[in-house]
Amino acid sequence: MRYNFKFDIVKNSRKFFILSILITVVGIVTLIYPGLHLGVDFKAGTTLDISAGQAVDKAKAAQLFEEAGFPPSSITIGGNQGDRVTARFDKELQSAEVAKVIDKFKSAYGDKVSYEENTVDTELAKELARKAVYGVLIASLGIIIYVSIRFEWRFAIAAVIALLHDAFIVISLFSIFRLEVNLPFLAAVLTIIGYSINDTIVIFDRIRENMRFARLKTVDDLKDLVNKSVWQTMTRSINTIITVLIGALCLFVLGSESIRLFSLAMVMGLISGAYSSIFIASPLWLLMKRSTIGKKKAAAAAK
Repeated sequence: MRYNFKFDIVKNSRKFFILSILITVVGIVTLIYPGLHLGVDFKAGTTLDISAGQAVDKAKAAQLFEEAGFPPSSITIGGNQGDRVTARFDKELQSAEVAKVIDKFKSAYGDKVSYEENTVDTELAKELARKAVYGVLIASLGIIIYVSIRFEWRFAIAAVIALLHDAFIVISLFSIFRLEVNLPFLAAVLTIIGYSINDTIVIFDRIRENMRFARLKTVDDLKDLVNKSVWQTMTRSINTIITVLIGALCLFVLGSESIRLFSLAMVMGLISGAYSSIFIASPLWLLMKRSTIGKKKAAAAAK
């Protein structure tokens, strides 16, 4: 007896594959040129986080940097009362140069001015970028080994492709919209990988459970099983994404400027993770598994 679906995910999987490929292609183009908008964590330079103790006008802040002789590449006004200035410089500022900038702000806003300095040299920036790539690769390898042991290699390959899909979608969106990539962004990507694999494993576990009691004679039977498994876990997937997404959105709207991009990356990744778990991972497994149906029939006939 066929399972009645409100929406046939397997039948429409090609549309979802095309959508993901289009976003990926646009992302690759923007990664080639102009490239990622790297923050000071991955690009040599200095970031000054200045607290003025009172509301700061962005034009006035830019003027003070100009007067000090060190115009930044970007200026962001944040804080609960707009009293915090975050300035990024593409070069490393020396102690005397930082002091000159702070003196200008103190002359304009008083002695309550305080600051935090974050300077990254060229070698450290390269090392951080290299370790970021290693972190994602090691996490992916660990997932392949674990899922292969718990399930089978087809599940592992489909899960990792879905994970890399999620990470690259977020990276592509940050590249397309020229959003800054820094260490909090890397933390968000690794968090997204952990969330996405959890959601994917729940669906794969249901597929494996249903296979124990299914009589798969044709590819259509296998498609029916995948659709049935996904829909059986759909309520759980939706409830999970909504619950976590509410928290991420609250961080994005109410959080401080320093975690704004982290929260945005989380929002993007959570949506992408739920999408890939439902519409990408299971159909990918089906593509690899469908060839075994004919082999089993041939083996049975040979006996």
